[in-house]
Amino acid sequence: MPDRFRQTLIAGLVLAMPAASAAGDEPSISFDGQPVQGGLVIGQAPAGSEILVDGEAVLVTAEGRFMVAFGRDETGPREVVATLPDGSRHKHQLHPEPRRFDIQRIDGLPQEQVSPPEYVLERIRAEAKLTRAARQRRDPRDDWAHGFDWPLTGRITGVYGSQRILNGEPRNPHWGIDIAAPTGTPVRAPAAGVVTLAHDDMYFSGGTLFIDHGHGLVSAFLHLHAIHVREGAGVERGQVVGEVGATGRATGPHLDWRMNLGSVRIDPALLLDWSENPDASPP
Repeated sequence: MPDRFRQTLIAGLVLAMPAASAAGDEPSISFDGQPVQGGLVIGQAPAGSEILVDGEAVLVTAEGRFMVAFGRDETGPREVVATLPDGSRHKHQLHPEPRRFDIQRIDGLPQEQVSPPEYVLERIRAEAKLTRAARQRRDPRDDWAHGFDWPLTGRITGVYGSQRILNGEPRNPHWGIDIAAPTGTPVRAPAAGVVTLAHDDMYFSGGTLFIDHGHGLVSAFLHLHAIHVREGAGVERGQVVGEVGATGRATGPHLDWRMNLGSVRIDPALLLDWSENPDASPP
C-alpha cells in the first residue's frame, strides 16, 4: 500500500488538474492519495478557491492545493467544502479505509517500567507544552507539495499505530516509523522546511528536532545523538540536520520519524518510495 499511495500522491502533486463537476461545465475539486487511517490526501481545486475541512478553513496554495489528514482511529468521513472563485460551492466526503495495527499485551511488569516516576512528571508536562507550541506555525510555504525522501535508510524496527498494553494499561500508540542505524548516522531533511524545535534532551524523546514543511505539516525526529540546525533556520531537502542516537527512552540507536498535520498524527511510511530502501519492507 505505501508504494501505491506514494505513486498516486506524487503523480497528483505534479499533474493534478481540477475535475469536472457533475454538471460537466465547471471545475470542481479532485483528490490524490488513498484515504486510509493515518493517511494524507492532497486536494486540488481551482486557484483562488476557499476550502473547509469539517467546517474549518485550511490553507490553500496559489495553485489550489491543500491537505486532508486522517488519524489512526478515525472511522467517519471528512467533509470537504470548496467555494470556487465564481462563488459556487462543492461538497465531497472522504471515507478512510481501516487498517490493522499490531497490539501487544505485556503483564507482570514492575510499575516503574509502566508509568514515569512522580518526580519527572513536571518535566514531561513542560516538554509537552514545548512540542505543542512548535506545531502551531501556519504559513503558506508549500515545501510539502514536492514529495518526501527517506531521511536515512535501514531496517524498520517500529511502525505507526502499533500499541502496547502494559499491566492492563493501554499506552499511547507508536506515532512514527523507526529506522535502525548506528549512532552518528546522518539524518537528512526529507523535504525542505523551517526548524521549529531543536532540543538536546527531552525525557521521552531525547534529542528532538521539528521541521515545519508548511501549512502545519511537521516532521519530528526523535532520539537524536546530535542536532546540526537551530530553531528558526530554513533547511533544504536532503540537508543533514542531525545524527541517529539512542537518547531519551530508547533501547538502541534508531531514528523515530513522526509527522503531524496540525493535531492529526499521520504515518510517514505512506509518503515514501520503499524501493529506495532495499533493507526494508513496506508494512
